[in-house]
Amino acid sequence: MDLDVPAVANLFGISKIVGILSAVSGEMITPFTLVLFSICLILFTTFLIVPLFFRWQRLLIFVSFLSLSISCLIAVIAGIWSMFNGIPESGTLLIGLPDLPFHLRLDPLSGFFLVVIGSLGFFVSIYSIGYCQIYLAHRSITRLVIFYCLFIMGMFLVVLSDDAFIFLIAWECMAASSFFLVMYEDEQAENRKAAFLYLVVAHIGAIAILLSFGLMAGLSSGFGSFGGYTFDAMRQAEFPFEWASVAFLLAFLGFVAKAGIIPFHVWLPEAHPVAPSNISALMSGVMLKTAIYGIVRVVFDLIGGDFPLWWGVIVLISGLISAVMGVLYALMQHDLKRLLAYHSVENIGIILIGIGLAMIFISSHLPVLASLALIAGLYHTLNHAMFKGLLFMGAGAVLHSTHKKNMEEMGGLIHKMPWTAALFLVGCVSISALPPFNGFVSEWLTFQAFLLSPSLQGHFLNLLIPLGAAILALTGALAAACFVKVFGVTFLGHWRGHHNPHIHEVGWFMRIGMILPAIMCLILGIIPTVVIQWLDIIPATLIGDTITPTAGAFGWLWLTPISEHRASYSGGIVFVCLITFIGLVYFFLHARKTAIHKAPLWDCGFEKITPRMQYNATAFSMPIRKIFGFLFNIREEVITTTLKGGGQGLHYRLRIRDRFWGWIYKPIIDSSFWISRKLGKLQQGNIQFYLIYSFVTIIVLLLFLR
Repeated sequence: MDLDVPAVANLFGISKIVGILSAVSGEMITPFTLVLFSICLILFTTFLIVPLFFRWQRLLIFVSFLSLSISCLIAVIAGIWSMFNGIPESGTLLIGLPDLPFHLRLDPLSGFFLVVIGSLGFFVSIYSIGYCQIYLAHRSITRLVIFYCLFIMGMFLVVLSDDAFIFLIAWECMAASSFFLVMYEDEQAENRKAAFLYLVVAHIGAIAILLSFGLMAGLSSGFGSFGGYTFDAMRQAEFPFEWASVAFLLAFLGFVAKAGIIPFHVWLPEAHPVAPSNISALMSGVMLKTAIYGIVRVVFDLIGGDFPLWWGVIVLISGLISAVMGVLYALMQHDLKRLLAYHSVENIGIILIGIGLAMIFISSHLPVLASLALIAGLYHTLNHAMFKGLLFMGAGAVLHSTHKKNMEEMGGLIHKMPWTAALFLVGCVSISALPPFNGFVSEWLTFQAFLLSPSLQGHFLNLLIPLGAAILALTGALAAACFVKVFGVTFLGHWRGHHNPHIHEVGWFMRIGMILPAIMCLILGIIPTVVIQWLDIIPATLIGDTITPTAGAFGWLWLTPISEHRASYSGGIVFVCLITFIGLVYFFLHARKTAIHKAPLWDCGFEKITPRMQYNATAFSMPIRKIFGFLFNIREEVITTTLKGGGQGLHYRLRIRDRFWGWIYKPIIDSSFWISRKLGKLQQGNIQFYLIYSFVTIIVLLLFLR
């Protein structure tokens, strides 16, 4: 049974919304005009609402974030509508440099990423109304609101850009505003250091992207003209193989630096823990996805054509390494937000696995499998935005109530924060790829792309494909183990801290901000066939094939990616079976009062059990640390201290550091400081030396210019 696209549009309510907007405006609204209105509303918030309400900070929080949530919702509607239409719309803004106007374009690919960015932006903006109240007592909220607005607008413009000029301007707007958001609490040296590290890595990536666009623009219209800076000119050009490879490598380097792929990941675990939690949710949930958008746009759209096999192999191997290393790094962490940051490295790796497989299948002339792999990557892009945004908002709720980020000092929060605990559990189940939630669907589709592929050319690929499937399976198992640790240590058991603070559940704005993505995690897991039909316009445009005829052959209830004889999945049936099982267990346990017995805790032979004797995060990760310890720089020490009463106390200290920092970044930093100190000696403070420098410079220039 085929799905009817107009029926699905009516299901989402798009047709009614469009009709209302058209009636109000008196003319036909298009997705492109709708998204432009969304951007104008953000500008209105930044330059009119903020100056008007900056004296009344509490009112500023409510009005500005409410306005931003409306603008994000409008962008979501425009993105969904443009994907249903499948017709690209473009426009030119005469506000750039002379003869270099800004070009904007809304097509299915940019529409999808508008939905991703706008959806999480809508949820986080509602959440921020409650979360930002904690800053009112000691800090102005004005700066946070301004850069939050510019951050959202920068991400919207990145995916709407249709020339290299406005793309790079929007990219810098996004990077600069997120830098100031990371450094919002700038009185702490740790925050300033993390923000500076993020800015350096972001600009290294931006330089690589600039060089890639410059090369493609020069090859499109000749290096003596600026006409090739538009994406339309790049699409129509035929790049020589060697230069196309250079442009791909530069673009890939620039975008993965922003995405946090290993070894460019070092800024992620530093920036996310120190940023406000609502900003961490946006940076991890959607900002990293702008890099995924850039890779897909450059590879499949601007360069396009039949690219060599080794391009896809590079992307696939990068994704596999990042996926498994990211989850291993996360397992070793005690800081809740740092742990979630490392899981962003893992999940961006999973997305790159799908994109890399799609590139390999295109090179091997297997368009259906390429469509499946690309759909898997894009689906995980949407899923990761939902569950990672939910988890960061949950971590922010915990931090809001306990003022702690170290899981070793938490415990028993399920009794004090039941709403947060339940919603955080949804995020844990989703990111662990367990049915019936959304993380399972996209990872299952990635497995199908691995397992349904026939023998490819070359022994290397025939080894890499099954090995990649095994690494993805290992990553999923380790992720599930990690979030068993996270939820168990944080929410179960008893409070581990030295002092028991007054812990309370967060307010309703923060709860609603978490409830909405939790619902989306369930919906995206139950009706994947509907979502895939909506997504299928992207591979149809970029690859020339789709999986809808087979994926939806048995209606919305059953997902059959390639063939019903090979693999099928029904999230709805799994959900019904799970709810039935839980209901039966609950009924039989509570039908008789004597069915549940309470007994004293087994004390293992010790007389006085205290909460500090509970299983903790360090103990949980010890077996995995023993197996994979060679990948980390680990230092363990036991310190003996003398107590006031005359006894001895033992303190266990564990330090785990990233080997990539010592291998790559520390030598570069040390070399930079060494060179700076040597060059600093040239500053003698004597005018005679400066005159000699000027004279030598003039002589050298005359020698080269003669």
